[in-house]
Amino acid sequence: MANFSLKKRIPQLSDSIKQYLIITGNYWAFTLTDGALRMLVVLYFHQLGYSPINIAMLFLFYEIFGVITNLVGGWLGARLGLNKTMNIGLAMQIVALGMLAVPADLLSVVYVMVAQALSGIAKDLNKMSAKSAIKLLVPEGAEGKLYQWIAILTGSKNALKGIGFFLGGLLLTLLEFKGAVLLMAGLLSLVWLFSLFSLKEDLGKAKSKPKFKELFSKSQSINILSAARMFLFGARDVWFVVALPVFLAVTFRWDHWWVGGFMASWVIGYGIIQSIAPYLTGKKQGKVPSGKAAAFWAGYLTIIPAMIALCLHFDFYIQASIVIGLLIFGAVFAVNSSLHSYLIVRYAGRDGVSLDVGFYYMANAMGRLIGTVLSGWVYQVYGLEACLWISAAFIATAGLLSLKLPK
Repeated sequence: MANFSLKKRIPQLSDSIKQYLIITGNYWAFTLTDGALRMLVVLYFHQLGYSPINIAMLFLFYEIFGVITNLVGGWLGARLGLNKTMNIGLAMQIVALGMLAVPADLLSVVYVMVAQALSGIAKDLNKMSAKSAIKLLVPEGAEGKLYQWIAILTGSKNALKGIGFFLGGLLLTLLEFKGAVLLMAGLLSLVWLFSLFSLKEDLGKAKSKPKFKELFSKSQSINILSAARMFLFGARDVWFVVALPVFLAVTFRWDHWWVGGFMASWVIGYGIIQSIAPYLTGKKQGKVPSGKAAAFWAGYLTIIPAMIALCLHFDFYIQASIVIGLLIFGAVFAVNSSLHSYLIVRYAGRDGVSLDVGFYYMANAMGRLIGTVLSGWVYQVYGLEACLWISAAFIATAGLLSLKLPK
């Protein structure tokens, strides 16, 4: 009976919602491969003897091209439609995975950086397409519903990325690096073929063709929020991308399973908290968050990496301090991230929404780029404690910028 009811209701969905559901499914499938590939690269090249700074350099093009892709991708989405940008992203990720399925002696730093560049472009085309589409499916004025939908999409994506981290460690153990990337390329190819035949509507295509000079936002609110986002995600990646996995493997002597499992648990928990963030920020009282809420939650978050750094400095139960402290950090960071994701879609215009969203996620990618480079360099020279102090300073800056957002 339940199955019959579901079949009866699916045809009643509007074409745009059906298209969005397919985009979301693509986004989830892509996210699994993206999370697994990140963990595979960190663990495999650490195993090959690469230094932390060299591992960070492997992600340099990934983040640089993420910055460019978000800026240009928003313009392409507005001109071509989000279905096309999604399919291009899936195809590029398949190519990137295929490039890495070569003998180990061919995996030079430059070669892997190029493959990671393709993966970075692919990821941000997918993210921009999925998050832009949601603006078009919620009626104007329904801000509570918009916040809830954004939180669910973002949270589920990050939970799947966490599962991807675990899969990366597992696949490296079971299939080794080449077998793992070939398996992921094959599965994602099936998703891409389904997407080519299923995504038919030009969802998100602007009524008027935006000019290339319109890439940069003219909205003060979006510019401030973008700057805050850059520091917020730089604060996460300065310890998360390279410093933490290498620290866990070297200092605590955790194997691939343990490192991948901890990183997966962190991101899965982070995604779950993101999904319920509306209930933690006043939805039950009928409230929707403002810029003041973003500044408020950033204040809470600033304290956490500073406390963990102090525990490291005074050698206070280091393993427990890092594991428990970073789990708490993940929960509070998730609320901050969910608030930001809602506010950008709230501030964005409906016509050509991907232009504003693309500009915002360009700043997000810039923060990841800064955090990634610092994660390898600062950890190698000064250690994890310094990474955590930089994280606290970045979050404080994001909070101060958020004070200027509309109240």
